[in-house]
Amino acid sequence: MSSVFVVLAGCNTVAGAGKDMERGGEKVQDTAKDVQNKM
Repeated sequence: MSSVFVVLAGCNTVAGAGKDMERGGEKVQDTAKDVQNKM
């Protein structure tokens, strides 16, 4: 839970936090797609 606060502390706005989380989710999706393509 504390790691969430650290991430949010780096964002100036709620919208900024949402964009940061979205980018994180996109990275996870890209990694999953890469792994799936290698199988």
